[in-house]
Amino acid sequence: MPWPRRLSLATALLTAVVLVACCALPAVASSVSGGVLFALLSAVVAGTLSTGLGLFVSRRRPANLVGFLLTLIGFVPPLEALLDIYAQVSLARPQPGAETIHQLSAGLWTLWYVPVLLLMLFFPAGRLPPGRFSRVVLYGVLIDTSLFILIAALDPTPYDPPFEEFGHPLPTLPASVIWFILLPLLGLFMALLVSSALVMRHRYRAAGPVERAQLKWFSLGVVALPGTLLLCWANYLLFGELTSLIWVGLAALCLGVPALTALAILRHDLYDVDRATSAVVTWGLVTAGLLAVYSAASFTGGLALGRGSAVTAAAVTALVAVALVPVKNRVRRSVDRRFYPVRERALAAVAALEREVHAGRARPEQLEEILRDALNESRLRVGFLLPGGTEFHDTAGTPVAQGTEVRLAGRAIGVIDGPCPREVATASALLVETVRLRLELRHALTEVEASRSRLLKTGYRERRRLERDLHDGAQSRLVSLGMALRLAQRHLDDGSVDVDGLLDQAVAELGTAVAELRELAHGLRPSSLDDGLGPALEALAVRAPVRLDWRLDGRLLPDDVATTAYYVASEAVTNAVKHAEATSIAVTVRENGNRTLYVTIRDDGHGGADPHKGSGLSGLKDRVAALGGLLHITSSPGGGTTVEAVLPCVS
Repeated sequence: MPWPRRLSLATALLTAVVLVACCALPAVASSVSGGVLFALLSAVVAGTLSTGLGLFVSRRRPANLVGFLLTLIGFVPPLEALLDIYAQVSLARPQPGAETIHQLSAGLWTLWYVPVLLLMLFFPAGRLPPGRFSRVVLYGVLIDTSLFILIAALDPTPYDPPFEEFGHPLPTLPASVIWFILLPLLGLFMALLVSSALVMRHRYRAAGPVERAQLKWFSLGVVALPGTLLLCWANYLLFGELTSLIWVGLAALCLGVPALTALAILRHDLYDVDRATSAVVTWGLVTAGLLAVYSAASFTGGLALGRGSAVTAAAVTALVAVALVPVKNRVRRSVDRRFYPVRERALAAVAALEREVHAGRARPEQLEEILRDALNESRLRVGFLLPGGTEFHDTAGTPVAQGTEVRLAGRAIGVIDGPCPREVATASALLVETVRLRLELRHALTEVEASRSRLLKTGYRERRRLERDLHDGAQSRLVSLGMALRLAQRHLDDGSVDVDGLLDQAVAELGTAVAELRELAHGLRPSSLDDGLGPALEALAVRAPVRLDWRLDGRLLPDDVATTAYYVASEAVTNAVKHAEATSIAVTVRENGNRTLYVTIRDDGHGGADPHKGSGLSGLKDRVAALGGLLHITSSPGGGTTVEAVLPCVS
């Protein structure tokens, strides 16, 4: 088991022990305050969620340190809750060492931020980036936090209620000395926060598309760290006491960061991260505006109305919130232009191309060129999924690898191979569908021309074959027969020729010529079709291992339909026996409401039939297409072959 996985399991076990202690401590006190219950509930929720996500990430990526850091985030809330609950229980019933523990925990609030800072350094690979700078930042975070916790424990300042009765059993330093040391440490902490962000920026610039998407998701959660610090400072500056603002920041830190980190590691492609970032920034600006209005209203109302200012501030803030609703979309557009100029440029380029195509001044096939210029990606390619196909190809027919899917009505119609925001791919859907349909039409026209050429060549080839067969077979026999009869005529009176033998030979030659002519006629149209398609197929089944199942309503099919259906079955059976070495062949013929005839031939041969190679299957496709029908061929290697012809049989 990799050591990061072991660390994750050990931290999770320690978190579980701390949570059990948190739940057991309130039983010691005779009564439980609301603060204890809130601390307990917060610890259970935050600790369980972050620890669970850390274990899940550690299981999926056992050698990655990110899972352990997530469990470390989950360990901090239960630890803080345990210390707080222990102190509050000591107020009702004194506990051993409560004042000492309370003094030592004065600076432990920094532990809320340390795991997130470490994540900024190790995410997403689970190791530090190469270079000395990242190692210096790591050591700085660990040393600065340790010194801050140690110095804060020496602070002689009296505690806030309800712990004002607690003393300082450990040695202390003068308050002036404490703050002389703590303020530089706080400044260094902020500098380390900025340095960690610079490490992330350097990693982002050197990363590939997947790692960049992961870093974007992670950045959404990391915003909670400086945001929480700012909320804490704003809280003390504006209100001078603990309010819900701090808990909002801490909840975002302990819940949002683990959730977005796990999402970034495991499912970074679940949603368009740029859209999510734009929404977060937009709502962040709107919320900041509301907080500013609330703070200003509280301050102004406090000066004018005294204690009743909270109602006034809330009323003013509510009015401003209503007014900001229509402004949100404008803020969103401004954020998009500022943060994602490339995406906005690409969306504008796609919209402009749609207008040009609609006006007839451009072709939708220019989409690839437009996206390359807008996204500044010279190797970007656009692939299209033709109906009935399973692979994506560009306009030249070259396969295109997987990338950002272009979907329309819930189905994939194309793919963009290259860095492309999902919003741009969605905006390109109509153009991709247009190109796809044009390619399908072009492909169909090409097939029609090729089929026409093949039919013409087949006609010429069949004429030459008939001419050769007639010349070498029946024609030569008939000429020989005529010469024999002329010889018999000349020597009929003088008795020098055996006329009876000559006539017998002439009759035999005539019979052979008739048989050869019948064979030629059978190649044009089998005589067995005179009795209908069903009997003709039964005669075919006698010559091969065929299981025949035909159900026709008894009416006589049009001759061209019956002939085509027979040749489809005959060619497929011949291929199965001759090339696929099939041991079992099933031929099924069905009619659908006297309008469509279905001919299906399945065999258990070795498969791998290609209609584009050889003239047999391609000739069948041409025959079927000439009647306006469709021929489907499914032949996977080792999985047998299925040939299905759909023929319109309306006479």
